Amino acid sequence: MKHIRVFATLPLIGLLAACANTGANYVPVIDGPVKASYNADLAACQNLAASQGVLDSNAGGKAAAGAGIAAAGTAILNNEGNNVRDAAAVGALAGLTASAIDQNSRKETIVRNCMRQRGYNVVG
Repeated sequence: MKHIRVFATLPLIGLLAACANTGANYVPVIDGPVKASYNADLAACQNLAASQGVLDSNAGGKAAAGAGIAAAGTAILNNEGNNVRDAAAVGALAGLTASAIDQNSRKETIVRNCMRQRGYNVVG
C-alpha cells in the first residue's frame, strides 16, 4: 500500500509540471534577421497557442485507458484490498498527464507555424 502512494504522486507531479510550463511560452529559434515587430509577432503567436487549453480532446480517453490498464494489471497481479481502485486512480492521472504533455507539444508547434507564417525562418 505504501508503494502505491509513492507511485501515485509521480503522475500528479507530472500533470502539475505539464500545466505549469505550457507550450504557449515557447520561444522558437530563428535563423537570420528578425523584424522590428518580432516581440509583437511572438506575443501574438504565443497568445494564439495559449488559447488552446490545457488538455487535448483525447484527455478522457487517455484517462480511461490508463485507469483500465492499471486496474486490470493490478487485479491480475495483486488484487488485495483497495489496490485495484488505487491503481485505477494512478492510471487515470497518468493518462491525464500524457494528454497535458501532448497538448504542450501542440502549442509549441502552433507558435513555430505562426512565426513561419509571419515570415521568420524558424529552425527549432
